[in-house]
Amino acid sequence: MNTADLGLPVDVPSTALFTDQYELTMLRAALKAGTAGRRSVFEVFTRRLPDGRRYGVVAGTGRVLDAVENFRFDADVLRFLREQDIVDEETLDWLAQYRFSGDIWGYPEGEVYFPGSPIMRVEGTFGECVLLETVILSILNHDSAIAAAASRMSSAAGDRPLIEMGARRTHELAAVAAARSAYVGGFATTSDLAAGFRYHIPTVGTSAHAFTLLHDNERDAFRAQVEALGRDTTLLVDTYDVAEAVRTAVEVAGPELGAVRIDSGDLLLVAHRVRQQLDELGATDTKIVVTSDLDEYAIASLAAAPVDAYGVGTQLVTGSGHPTASMVYKLVARAESGAQGAPLVPVAKKSSGGKTSVGGRKWAARRLDADGHAEAEVVGTGPVPDALADRQLLVELVKGGEVVAREPLDAARDRHAAARANLPLSATQLSRGEPVIPTEYAQ
Repeated sequence: MNTADLGLPVDVPSTALFTDQYELTMLRAALKAGTAGRRSVFEVFTRRLPDGRRYGVVAGTGRVLDAVENFRFDADVLRFLREQDIVDEETLDWLAQYRFSGDIWGYPEGEVYFPGSPIMRVEGTFGECVLLETVILSILNHDSAIAAAASRMSSAAGDRPLIEMGARRTHELAAVAAARSAYVGGFATTSDLAAGFRYHIPTVGTSAHAFTLLHDNERDAFRAQVEALGRDTTLLVDTYDVAEAVRTAVEVAGPELGAVRIDSGDLLLVAHRVRQQLDELGATDTKIVVTSDLDEYAIASLAAAPVDAYGVGTQLVTGSGHPTASMVYKLVARAESGAQGAPLVPVAKKSSGGKTSVGGRKWAARRLDADGHAEAEVVGTGPVPDALADRQLLVELVKGGEVVAREPLDAARDRHAAARANLPLSATQLSRGEPVIPTEYAQ
């Protein structure tokens, strides 16, 4: 399989191996038992939000659709499974013909979620659904964690734009996915060119300290950059002495200088000093960009500073302390027999330690208060109450194995902004607290 033809960011053998071995051994046993074809319903949900978070953000849905569509066991993959004696010949024959033919429903990308929300529902035969567990969870857990961090950061930044610049702090493929999720969560641009190429996210970038150090002095470095990139470029001013660098930058580029970047020191204090100096030099329209290991708390602390944009790296791509959304993929219903049209029976894990789940094929809706703001996430398995019929959250993503809900990434970004704005105001507080709205279960 030539994955370049599939639109993947780099060459990988097949999404079919983005899985755990036990999914294939379960399939093998189910084929032997005659239960692999039994109609089943799996759901993705999380039992709790990361400590202190008020809401979660659904991200990665578009990548899940790509992964499901490209989930194929080609000759090389089948050869590997045979050589490693992972499955028997009967299972290999079944895998060779694998095409997901079921249905997938889910919260649309960019939507917010809460504990117990049925974020994604996968329906089909047990055999075809069970194989998708790991690839779906690996995408949703990573992307949703990054998007949640990005959302908190963009909320703290207000109208000031955020630049994603964390590629060098994570795996090269994770960096591309992180940039995508950050964009959904409210970031304006990325420094990662692979993300720009793959997802059409606006890219930015000018120079690092190495460029200044390459030259005999700062003036030569600034002049070279301005001559190459124009007066509206961003000059990095903290390699040596900030005040001297700002003076030199304005002398070289003139008052038309686009921006200066500060990457170290007491950012609050330095930003105020730099703004005053720029104004005194006549560069009143020159913007100030700050970087230096920012997170949502540091961004919030700079709200009163004369800062025009933030660049965020490490804390963004690691979920600002919560690199996973802790989502799980559980069987919640299956046909009572293998007969055509056999009714679904709710099933659920019952155990101690907080790992219980609620059985049954679920719907979800968001109830609004008198002011039109969300007041509860309502999840049920029975009929949808009339009052919530037009507030349902799940949308059809895949029908009969065919993707039916692809959309531009900007649609997910806009959806998230609207969903966050629809939450109670306390959702944007950075202080620790419970989910901003409760999850209620309706029968």
